Amino acid sequence: DSVNLASLLEGATKQYGARILLSEMTVRALKQPATLRELDLIRVKGKARPVAVYESLGYRAQDPSLKPMLQLFGAGIAAYRARDWKAAARAFEGALEIDPADGPSRVYSERCGLLTMTPPSADWDGVWTLTEK
Repeated sequence: DSVNLASLLEGATKQYGARILLSEMTVRALKQPATLRELDLIRVKGKARPVAVYESLGYRAQDPSLKPMLQLFGAGIAAYRARDWKAAARAFEGALEIDPADGPSRVYSERCGLLTMTPPSADWDGVWTLTEK
């Protein structure tokens, strides 16, 4: 299971435009604090339980624009999970104004556009299902 999840996360780095993704299990095992952001709750093929996925941002820890970008990204995630697609899109667009190269903000901005046009069912749990490696 761990190897399969690692393989899926490696492929998901491209989907999210991220460099390094970590599962919640890896994050729990870290011995030292790390600069991370929770990216998503994902469901992988063959598993019912979703897994929280984090992006490692240690390589940007000294970047002064990181904190304000992450604040907007976090606001976007909160609005997204509350099904407020327009507020979420505004937050992700704000994050992109700070960092135009931020892949995860771009992915969520596009996802919010899709969800605005075609909202999920009432029982949507906020989990994204990975369909490709």
